[in-house]
Amino acid sequence: MIVDKIRKSNSISEKNEKNKVDIPVGKWIKCEKCKEIIYKEIVNENYNICPNCGNYFRLSSRRRLEHIIDKGTYKEFELNIKNVNPLNLTEYPKKIEALQRKTGLKEAIRCGTGKIEGEEVVICIMDNNFFMGSMGSVVGEKITYSIEKAIELKLPLIIFCVSGGARMQEGIISLMQMAKTTSALTRLNEAGNLYISILTDPTYGGVTASFASLADIILAEPGAMIGFAGPRVIEQTIKQELPEGFQTSEFLLEHGFIDKIVERKELKKTLGKIIKLHKGGNSKWQIK
Repeated sequence: MIVDKIRKSNSISEKNEKNKVDIPVGKWIKCEKCKEIIYKEIVNENYNICPNCGNYFRLSSRRRLEHIIDKGTYKEFELNIKNVNPLNLTEYPKKIEALQRKTGLKEAIRCGTGKIEGEEVVICIMDNNFFMGSMGSVVGEKITYSIEKAIELKLPLIIFCVSGGARMQEGIISLMQMAKTTSALTRLNEAGNLYISILTDPTYGGVTASFASLADIILAEPGAMIGFAGPRVIEQTIKQELPEGFQTSEFLLEHGFIDKIVERKELKKTLGKIIKLHKGGNSKWQIK
């Protein structure tokens, strides 16, 4: 009897081994909206948008540059700024080093100059792969430097926002970046430079409460979650149920918080048109 069970178990195991499908690691991705398993290359070719349901996957700053900046025109600002550890947290410097090795980034943002549809701009792109794009002293300093360079070079400023907010590991220093970037943007506005912010999923906390919301034109990707505190925190605080779609880019457009929702495939063309309009270019350009 025991021998029969062992034989039966072995035969099932052999059958399962034969039926196993060898799927290469890292070649497939699951869409959290429609739950489909999709070949990653197909998603990449479709601007990191699910071909089944249209759900937007998050983009790294490197991929964002490829989509937005004209090929071969991007020049990164060479800034050697080191992180601070004001709270003397033992693990914080180690986490920074680990993320730098993993992502190839020095911090949660890329800043430099490049061209969009032939028009030169200063561009900053936040990266959710590095501490969820949280804003610490280095991110704040890089954004401020970029704003000052935009004033100096008389160029439009473009910032792609993705963030969980201020970086709590840096305490009050991270909160100071809100005032710092806001002050720099005031000088940019006085100089008459165009500033466009693009809100992507998610844009929260101190980033939303500062430079992300202070642009001349605020664009957003479809379905992006945008706000200060998260919906669950707000519900628990005010003890009320929030409206359907609360904090989505569609909800915020309806309530006048943003100017336009732009499909990822159309974003580069739309930015090019806005920049040309601001320069007083051909009157045929219309943002529809």
